[in-house]
Amino acid sequence: MSAYLSSADAAALLGVSRQTLYAYVSRGLLHAHPGDDPRESRYLAEDVRRLAGSRTRGRKPREVAKAALSWGLPVLESSLTLIEDGRLYYRGLDAVAFSEEAGMEQAAALLWQCDADEAFGSEAPAMAAGFSMLQTGFAGRRAEHALLPLFSLACGDDLGAQWQLQPGRRLASCGMLVRRLAACLLGSRPSAAPVHAQCAQAWGLEAHGAALVRRALVLCADHELNASGFTARCIASTDASLQACVIGGLAALSGPRHGGTTARVEALLDELAMAGDIAAGIEARLARGDDLPGFGHHLYPAGDVRAAALLAPILPAHPDWQAAIARIRELTGHAPSLDFALAALRRHLDLPPGSAFGIFALGRSLGWIAHALEQRDTGSLIRPRASYVGARPEPTP
Repeated sequence: MSAYLSSADAAALLGVSRQTLYAYVSRGLLHAHPGDDPRESRYLAEDVRRLAGSRTRGRKPREVAKAALSWGLPVLESSLTLIEDGRLYYRGLDAVAFSEEAGMEQAAALLWQCDADEAFGSEAPAMAAGFSMLQTGFAGRRAEHALLPLFSLACGDDLGAQWQLQPGRRLASCGMLVRRLAACLLGSRPSAAPVHAQCAQAWGLEAHGAALVRRALVLCADHELNASGFTARCIASTDASLQACVIGGLAALSGPRHGGTTARVEALLDELAMAGDIAAGIEARLARGDDLPGFGHHLYPAGDVRAAALLAPILPAHPDWQAAIARIRELTGHAPSLDFALAALRRHLDLPPGSAFGIFALGRSLGWIAHALEQRDTGSLIRPRASYVGARPEPTP
C-alpha cells in the first residue's frame, strides 16, 4: 500500500463521505498533505488506519454530540443544499452554474419550490408606520449594525401569523420579507423591481456591476446547516413567525466567525495595503500567530467555488489582491472564501462600507426562509439535550 491515500481512498477506508473526511481534518483528527494536484489533498495511510481503528471503539455520547455540532456529522435531514466533493448544489442543481444567469427571484423559486411570480408578484410591500423616519436615523451606518434593528421594526405586526395563511399567501409574505430586508439595506422604499436591480439603482451601478451583485446574492442564498441556517430552523420549529426566523438568522450572521468575517477581511486588506510589501505583511501576521480571515473553508479543501466564481472577473483589475492570494496559498494552502470575495466585490464596485455583509445577509435570507419552511413541514421541535458537566447535586437523604 502507498504511504499516502487519496481523498476517495481515505474516505472509503474510514467508511465515510468526503464531507465527513474533511470534517475530520478540520477537527484535527487527520492531517491533509498537499498532493501533485493542488486541488486534491492526500493523507498518510498510517494516520487513516489509526483513525479507522479508533472509530471502531466505543465513544462516549458526550464526545459524539460535541463532534456532531462542530463541523461534524449531519444532524438533520434537508433537501435544500448539498456540499459534496468541493461543489455546491441547490436542490440538485450546481449553484455556480445556476448563478450565471439566475437572480434572487429565481433562486427563491428553486429553494422555496414555487413560482417566482407567486412569491414576489408585482406589488411592493408597505413598511411599518414611521419606518422612513427610523431609516433616516440609521442612514450611513454599516449594515452589520443597522440591518438587525431596522428589519426587526420594518414589518410591524402584519406578518405574525404566516403559518395560518394559505400556501400562496404565505409565499407572498416570504417575498415581502425579502423586499423589506432589501429596503432596510439600501435605505430605500420597498420596490417590486428585481432585487439586484434595486441594489444597482441604490448604489449607482451599471450593467456589469449589477450582474456581479446579482450573482453574489444567488451564491449567498444557502449553505446547508451553518450557524444562521440552523438558528432559523430552531426558531421555525417553535412555530414562531417567518420574520422571527429571518431576525434570528441576521443575529447569527452578524458574528465575526460568520458573516461578520467580511469586516475582518476588510481590515486585513487595509493592513496589507499599508504594509507596502504584501508578502512581508502576510508573513508577519503568520509569525505573530494571527489568522488570515477570508481564507480556507473546511468544506472546500481545494477552494471555495463561490469565491472562485465571484473573483474571476474582479482579480485582473487588482494585482495586489492576486499577489496576496498567491502568497497566502503558497504559505498555508488556503484559497479565498466567500467572505474574501464579498469584501473584494464591495471594494471593486466602491459600494458603501458594510455592503459585503449586507449582500451576504440579503442573499442568505432566501435560505433562512427555505429552512424555516422545510422545518415547519416536519412538524417537529428541535430540542437537543445538554451533556451536563457541572457540579452534581447533593444526594437526597
